[in-house]
Amino acid sequence: MLFEPRSGRLAAWGNALLAGLVSPDEAVLSIVGEDAVHRVEGLPGESGPVGLTLALGRLRALGVSGLRVALPAPGHPLGLSGPPEFNARALEAEEAVVAVGAALGLVPEVAEAGPAGDLHVSVTWHCLPVREAPPADVPSLGEAERELAEALREATVVLTRLDVAGSGPVAEAALSAYRARADAGREVLAPGYPPRAVRVLALAQRVDLLVSLAYEHGPGGAVAASEMAARAEALRPVERVARRALVAAYNAAVEERERG
Repeated sequence: MLFEPRSGRLAAWGNALLAGLVSPDEAVLSIVGEDAVHRVEGLPGESGPVGLTLALGRLRALGVSGLRVALPAPGHPLGLSGPPEFNARALEAEEAVVAVGAALGLVPEVAEAGPAGDLHVSVTWHCLPVREAPPADVPSLGEAERELAEALREATVVLTRLDVAGSGPVAEAALSAYRARADAGREVLAPGYPPRAVRVLALAQRVDLLVSLAYEHGPGGAVAASEMAARAEALRPVERVARRALVAAYNAAVEERERG
């Protein structure tokens, strides 16, 4: 399954809405995706949770001109700028959205109900104050693209040598399915993003899929503890590079507007 964080969908389609490239209904439909409902809690001027359409309009009225993504992990506050309270919530959720033009951030809380195969998923975005400062460790699109290509080459060499499942036929089948979906016209990003951002996001998702397969489909021939440790050591920097590239791609619309 391709990794598409909810924060990425909110930022991408929120940016398209703020730029006047899509309607509110189209933006909300794309953000919610297969979830049942999204609501926003803690918005200035609102006494309780509100729907996404009202929330996006309220953010615009508060001066928000764009949305950035953060995908933090332990020891790597990727895309965050503080304060500590917001960073802690974002780290727990492993993602967040940070507004441009107002000192606000949004962290999702996901609730699931119902049996497997028929889950009802609701998302509450908690609106919290943030520090207005440059986000941590976010590369440019060019840097992200170069890092991805290098990390993919290095990881493939190591995983193949260790006979990890993620580098064999299972991975190839999954990657072929990925390419088929992409060729069928899957909309990778919302309108308003540069072509390079679409390319970087697609490659980052492909790399993330490869890493997931390496973890999920067993150790292959890497049965010794030392070989398992080598596999984890090979995957750790690749995961980091893929997350950095995802953030760079989702933030590209804002970065391009600020440069222009």
